[in-house]
Amino acid sequence: MSVHIAKKVLQTELDSLRGLLERLSGPGGKAFERAVETIFACTGRVVITGMGKSGIIGQKMAATFASTGTPAFFLHPAEAMHGDLGMLVKGDVLVALSYGGETDEINQLLPVAKRLGVPILALTGNLKSALAQAADVVLDTSVETEACSLNLTPTASTLVMLALGDALAIALLERRGFKEEDFARLHPGGRLGKQLQRVESVMHSGDAVPRVGPLTPMPEVIYEMSRKGLGLAVVVEDSSSTGSKPVLCGIITDGDLRRLMQKRKGEALHLTAADAMTANPATIPRTELAGAALRLMEQRKITSLVVVDAERRVEGVVHLHDLWTTQLF
Repeated sequence: MSVHIAKKVLQTELDSLRGLLERLSGPGGKAFERAVETIFACTGRVVITGMGKSGIIGQKMAATFASTGTPAFFLHPAEAMHGDLGMLVKGDVLVALSYGGETDEINQLLPVAKRLGVPILALTGNLKSALAQAADVVLDTSVETEACSLNLTPTASTLVMLALGDALAIALLERRGFKEEDFARLHPGGRLGKQLQRVESVMHSGDAVPRVGPLTPMPEVIYEMSRKGLGLAVVVEDSSSTGSKPVLCGIITDGDLRRLMQKRKGEALHLTAADAMTANPATIPRTELAGAALRLMEQRKITSLVVVDAERRVEGVVHLHDLWTTQLF
């Protein structure tokens, strides 16, 4: 019985979203474009307000806007009438959420917004309401029925508001040309922040990088690999005479050594680094995202990447373990 009810709820909400899609394909699409351009042109902040369940959706909308490059905050309409109204200033845009469009606390804000010359964007299911009549742009969030059997509990209507808010935020993200680096700047903490770190922040560099020359004997290669503890050695051209960073020739990993010992047996220790290295190994620039380094390692089924500049000069090494400790997973 409960599963039947759940499926009915989800079907009702799906139908409501389909209705929203259909409206955006018609006149509602033009209203949506005006809403995006109104917010994009805003020189202040996007002030989002709503009561009850609409207020909760408004708080989420404000958080999504702010995290994707559109300065925004939530203003509780009741608190606004008791001192917080000073948060709304000329240059802002007011986004008001009210399904019925007749919420007293919200409608009391409208004359103030008009007096300040603040554009009003309404998300409402009642296009004849006081809110809709006062708004400069109206986005229709109407639904045929709520998912509640009593047709009372805000369910389908709040979902439509939520989806429309997300659509506005992402449309503005694209309009602003918001990039991964912008997202990283606004999300320095948590798993997202870790994934958006740069390779240079997690790589081993300087003396921590195991380096050998092409003519380095294998016993010295093994010693360097063991001493630095990264399970590899980077083979570089000798650039000591010029003082510049060494240029990458190849790489030798623990796996390369094991295969070499099995194949060449007693001869292995008499070889040089150039005899055992893998030429043209996978590399990555220091400015690339750490998440991209992880994806490349997974695709190549390898555990490390050499970090190089545009001239293939070695700047460091990033190891899979570094990404584990950074908690990218």
